[in-house]
Amino acid sequence: MSRMRGAALMAFVLGLAACSPTASTTPGPTASTPLDTPPPNTTTPSSSAPSAPGPSGSGSGAFDPTAVRVTVTVALDGLTNPLEVANAGDGSGRLFVVEQGGRIRVVRDGALVDRPFLDIGDRITSGGERGLLGLAFHPGYPTDPRFFVDYTDRDGNTVVSSFRASTADPDVADPDSESILLQVDQPFANHNGGGLGFGPDGDLYIALGDGGSGGDPQGNGQRLDTLLAKILRIDVDGGSAGGAPYAIPQDNPFVGTAGARPEIWLYGLRNPWRFRFDRLTGDLWIGDVGQNAWEEIDVARAGIGGLDFGWNRTEGFHCYSPPDGCDETGLTPPVAEYGHDQGCAVIGGVVVRHPADGSLDGGYLFGDDCSDHLWVIDPAGDGRREPRLITDMGRSVSSIGEAEDGTVYATSLAHGELLRIAGGR
Repeated sequence: MSRMRGAALMAFVLGLAACSPTASTTPGPTASTPLDTPPPNTTTPSSSAPSAPGPSGSGSGAFDPTAVRVTVTVALDGLTNPLEVANAGDGSGRLFVVEQGGRIRVVRDGALVDRPFLDIGDRITSGGERGLLGLAFHPGYPTDPRFFVDYTDRDGNTVVSSFRASTADPDVADPDSESILLQVDQPFANHNGGGLGFGPDGDLYIALGDGGSGGDPQGNGQRLDTLLAKILRIDVDGGSAGGAPYAIPQDNPFVGTAGARPEIWLYGLRNPWRFRFDRLTGDLWIGDVGQNAWEEIDVARAGIGGLDFGWNRTEGFHCYSPPDGCDETGLTPPVAEYGHDQGCAVIGGVVVRHPADGSLDGGYLFGDDCSDHLWVIDPAGDGRREPRLITDMGRSVSSIGEAEDGTVYATSLAHGELLRIAGGR
């Protein structure tokens, strides 16, 4: 890798994670990872009552993590610090890759379009965990030409804005069309979160970390009077009578709760860097980056809001504050964790819904920003499950996302690559 990319990765990792991993002790992967040859071109109702996750809707059949085989290939390179991949859901087959420095790039028919879709590098602070961090297209796109981004502004604070795509050229957006929805002060430079996604209910979900430093010194994880350490849910199609650029869904769990921010959907999260909705069940899967010892995977089953995932009382399945005998009353535990002997910053992934991916279809796939590991778990049912290591990729990932048809892609910030992750039989 270039010295620039190496420095950028180190700054990103040091911000996202609390410490560096040690050597892995997990048994070796069960799949091949040919990374030197690019592949062919490829183009709800809610409940306000806090509740433990219930059974997920079943997919096409039982998922067997032990049967998974996977191949990772380089779809394209030449990107600069890519950290998110998304699709527009518009039937075009395009992919959109977010570069930390402020650009969104278009991948059309397997090739990178020269001109950026959007470049707002002059509006952001980039480096470490800061920059252009999230992207989501309106469910009605392109009839509704809006797309939404999460970025760190010049003052180091979080901004969630909408922009509009050009009516003349679908591969270009109008940088002057920005409409700011939300601004959140960041007390420290790390744990910004940054993920965005539309749920099956058509509302926009926004991930925010606990504000940074270490150990959540402001106690934001357990506070309901702040947007930090939360996943928010807002209605971008309805402004309020007072002129706010969004409306609050009236079935959000803390609407009417004295002192609580009504935008809050889920809380008790340290740094939910990446989350995704299962396109089949509507379940919300979250990779929450840990502090000193444990990385966790959380799930909020479809339509269930108000869950408290425990930070900073717990880290993974373990007490954090205090380190022993913490009060776990009312907390929703993760469904999986791994220790810092395996990695140091979980990258939440996707529930694969792509029949062509064979043994991987129906599994929840996730990675790590410090190690080369990819893991899978069975997303159905209740209770804790152990992650199964399925491959070492030879590079870490910064995001895992889907094309319109469910094809799985990932970004490698260090290598400037878009990767294709494919299952086999």
